[in-house]
Amino acid sequence: MGRSLFFRFLAANLIMLLINFAVFSETTIAAPVSKGIRGGGEQPSAAIFVSKQAPAMVSILNPDKLQGLEKQVDISKLTEGLLENSGIDYRKDIQPWLGREITLAVTSLDCDRDPDNGKQPGYLLALATKAPEKSREFLQLLFSKRVLAGADLNVEEYAGIKVIADDSQSGKAMLTGAVVGDKFVLFANDPKVLREAINNVQAPDLNLTSSNQYQEAAKQISKGAFGIAFLNLPTVAQWQGLKLPIQTFDTQLVSLSLVAKGLLAETVALTPEEIPPSSQQLSKPVGALKYVPADFGVVVSSADLSNISSSNLARYWQQFAGALSGKGEVSMTNFVQPLAEIQNRWGVNLSADIFKWVKGEYAVALMSNPQQGNPDWVFVVEKTPETSDGISHLDEIAAKNGLNVSSFTLDKQPITAWTQLAATTTKADAKTKPSFSIEAKAYGVHTTIGNYEIFTSSLETMHEVVVAKDNNLIESRNFQKSIATFPKPNGGYVYLDWTNSQDILQKQLPILKLLKIVAKPLFDNLRSLTISSYGSDIHSLQGGVFFQLDNL
Repeated sequence: MGRSLFFRFLAANLIMLLINFAVFSETTIAAPVSKGIRGGGEQPSAAIFVSKQAPAMVSILNPDKLQGLEKQVDISKLTEGLLENSGIDYRKDIQPWLGREITLAVTSLDCDRDPDNGKQPGYLLALATKAPEKSREFLQLLFSKRVLAGADLNVEEYAGIKVIADDSQSGKAMLTGAVVGDKFVLFANDPKVLREAINNVQAPDLNLTSSNQYQEAAKQISKGAFGIAFLNLPTVAQWQGLKLPIQTFDTQLVSLSLVAKGLLAETVALTPEEIPPSSQQLSKPVGALKYVPADFGVVVSSADLSNISSSNLARYWQQFAGALSGKGEVSMTNFVQPLAEIQNRWGVNLSADIFKWVKGEYAVALMSNPQQGNPDWVFVVEKTPETSDGISHLDEIAAKNGLNVSSFTLDKQPITAWTQLAATTTKADAKTKPSFSIEAKAYGVHTTIGNYEIFTSSLETMHEVVVAKDNNLIESRNFQKSIATFPKPNGGYVYLDWTNSQDILQKQLPILKLLKIVAKPLFDNLRSLTISSYGSDIHSLQGGVFFQLDNL
């Protein structure tokens, strides 16, 4: 394996190891339910080697827990690039001295800053050691094996630290290693990267721990987190060739924790700009969810749809989905467009004609409908003084667009439908006259139940809402388990039943097709994914993503 590819390979496998650890670890079953970002978690010690300008840093804490995963995960894949043709045995030569941390950082987008030879990102791997003498012996053994294999070594002393480099591929990325003090063994893809890492320790104002944003984010690391990622968002976007959506946040920290029945990724995103106050926070699940059938795959629930664009839940969705897609149009307003066909056909302005009068609770739900092409939808709003006028306005728009606004009963429930009438004929022979019938196609129906107005895409969907009252989302055990992870109050939920939502989500986030391959162990066992926002101040936004897993 070429040295230029090794660290990219290592980064991918480190992330995969995090995923596999989360999916297969037996400790997940007994892990307590987290109640949101609590702080007080362990911080990566190797951050002292990483520059404040570094694009990304990923850490595994307590990697010795991985030893129990040999049956499910081939841990040797993490080190096969490093140990290729070396005769080094992971269990014998590394495991005895490996300490409580493995950290991989992308230190720069071009480590030699030479535009003539293309961009070569700098990679730094830091392995904590609990047995300094054994780790020194390992480093000597590793490079001795390379000499026997024909490698040319370059040894230098830098700031009192012995730096060894495999210089066999001069002018290209080279494997470089050093033992720093009694705490870490460092590897890099270029001696310049190691020298800069050493400088960052000796000049503390250069390293990540001196960054005010990192310090603020690190306070939010979840207690018990086993994985931590810190991202410099604009630089990461540049590295991956993405155009970020609305540039609100500069940095983001993600803590991965094992909780009952799944994996919790808690994040804090920071910005130097002031974040406007959000809408009301909710202390209990939205009551409108009792009118959403349990099998609907995509659900958004919160309060005050009139303020959706500036809500914390919308900001959090923008941060989550925008980071995946790199598209500016991934916003909560677009995401909750089950009424898009009405908007396109009738010229309805969602914000002006619908959202502005939804001041109370709401729930929007989608279900894939391969036969129809467009998904089925349910839209539930809590009635407020503005609701009656808003509904009447929608009826007027329907009538102006040539639809009939008619009323009837469905299982004794009064229903209003927006329908279009069409005549059909039955072919006749020479002796009989043709027969005609009138068919009505519904473009939307709505009804009042209790203190809620319910809109659906079809009469069939409304029948499911009215008849199957006990089979609703709020009573679903899967949904209850998913939201139990988050603290209250919060900004509401985006709930994705993985089996029933993939078709819809992949249209919004095409990268999911790739993620399903890259993170196959996670997606093969994923039952649902739930997103919530539950904290903010004037410069940060906090929230979490809960992955409920099938095999736990």
